Amino acid sequence: MTLSEVRDLLEADVVIGGEKLDQEVHTAFGADLMSDVLAFARSGCLLITGLANLQSVRTAYALDIAAIVICRGKALADSFLETAKELGIPILWTPLIMFESCGRLYQAGITGCVREILIEEKTRAKI
Repeated sequence: MTLSEVRDLLEADVVIGGEKLDQEVHTAFGADLMSDVLAFARSGCLLITGLANLQSVRTAYALDIAAIVICRGKALADSFLETAKELGIPILWTPLIMFESCGRLYQAGITGCVREILIEEKTRAKI
């Protein structure tokens, strides 16, 4: 699924990174605790969060996250947006709650990063 399709599905506004709307994403992770994101999220995934601060954008950069979707219509601080632009991380903004955002993405075929980890662990256990 492209970021353009994510935008349409989540009725989102593209705040930063409109030039990257053709970028593909196949997995997503939803959390407000960046420690959980660091533990479970994978490179190239979509991060769905209500945490619109420097911690979330720096975490996304450290993990090479494809884009951040800010849910619940949270206000976006200038420092957050400036840092995301500087680091090249697309920001999408939706009024939808995290539950509905994740549900719509899952229904459209996006899988969760935790599920991906569990599948890998089961595969390793069989070998």
